[in-house]
Amino acid sequence: MNHPVRTALACAALALTASAQAGSLVIESWRTDDKALWDEVLLPAFTKAHPGIKVKFSPTAPPEYNSVLSARLSAGSAGDLITCRPFDVALDLYKKGRLAKLDGEPGLANFPDSAKVAWQTDDGKDTYCMPMASVIHGFFYNKKIFSDAGVTPPATEAEFFAVLDKIKAQGKVAPIALGTADQWETSQIVFTGIGPNYWKGEEGRRALIAGKKKFTDPEFVDVWATMAKWAAYLPKGYQAETYGDSQNLFASGKAAIYPTGSWDIAYFEKEPGFEFGAFPPPARKAGDACYISDHTDIGMGINKAGKNPADAKVFLTWLASKEFAELYTNKATGFFSLARHAVDVKDPVARQMIGWRAQCKSTIRLNAQVMSRGEPSMENELWTVNSQVINGKLAPKDAAQRIQSGFAKWYAPQK
Repeated sequence: MNHPVRTALACAALALTASAQAGSLVIESWRTDDKALWDEVLLPAFTKAHPGIKVKFSPTAPPEYNSVLSARLSAGSAGDLITCRPFDVALDLYKKGRLAKLDGEPGLANFPDSAKVAWQTDDGKDTYCMPMASVIHGFFYNKKIFSDAGVTPPATEAEFFAVLDKIKAQGKVAPIALGTADQWETSQIVFTGIGPNYWKGEEGRRALIAGKKKFTDPEFVDVWATMAKWAAYLPKGYQAETYGDSQNLFASGKAAIYPTGSWDIAYFEKEPGFEFGAFPPPARKAGDACYISDHTDIGMGINKAGKNPADAKVFLTWLASKEFAELYTNKATGFFSLARHAVDVKDPVARQMIGWRAQCKSTIRLNAQVMSRGEPSMENELWTVNSQVINGKLAPKDAAQRIQSGFAKWYAPQK
């Protein structure tokens, strides 16, 4: 028989614990840059609509986030809400039972299927994070340089190279600000930015996963062939140029075009008097459908072992609202809500880029789903291969063969 005093004390302790947890949430995230945004804008907006729920944003530095979060989840000390990276990292957490299943949550209806795929099981049956935002790939251009050269943003590939030739002939600035020292830009910005116009976006990406297409097919080899042509338009010594160097080169008016993603908008808008616009990856030829890399970047899920799942669901429902979509898109410039809500985007360059969704078909980074799970890692291989192609060290057909061979080593549909 239980001791009555001991039982009473235990019940009292449980009641105190429950009351301390009710109406209180902690968000785990890697977005340390967003802390002021959450503390000063987003959370006050949520609290105004839900005064009974207190929320704390508690980020970890990006490089440590995955390991720190995993340790906290194992120790039972993680927050109630988990900011989700796309695809395999979050999928692994779900498979380990760390994230709650969200199927049937009303907010999910506000997102298209393309937004949800980054946080679903491979068969699409389970969803475990609410989509939040994406980044869009494209090109920034210096308006003054374009005006002085008498050129306009190109719509086709032929026009793109004509613009580059004209700027190069004038000899005043580098046509393109891009280096290969850090490697990732050649892959995550250039290859997966211009490539969808060749492999037809989702059609080509899904065909690779299904084993119906290979990297040695013309629509993939041709991307590397085009990238090889870029070398003639890059700054002198581009092989030693870092991402930061490219940013500085473009910001200082020493380059006409900067291949990038929407996350860089805020960086250049800090430059006083610097006027730049954006254009999407040019279509291969006039009349072709255009495609953009509209990459699912950030979502949010519920810690399955969290103490306050009911309030966590209330918060996720708010994340799917038009209020959140407008606040996040306009305050986290360059990160675009994935929801279907019509958002009045205030920033002119961000408005240009989100407008491409109405003109072009959206896809995600080619190897983000499934393709980087084996060895050799396709992500690592693409960094190397893409930079070597631009450096003139690897022929396009050899680049294709290397990626295809690595993929076929471990992925059954490609054997």
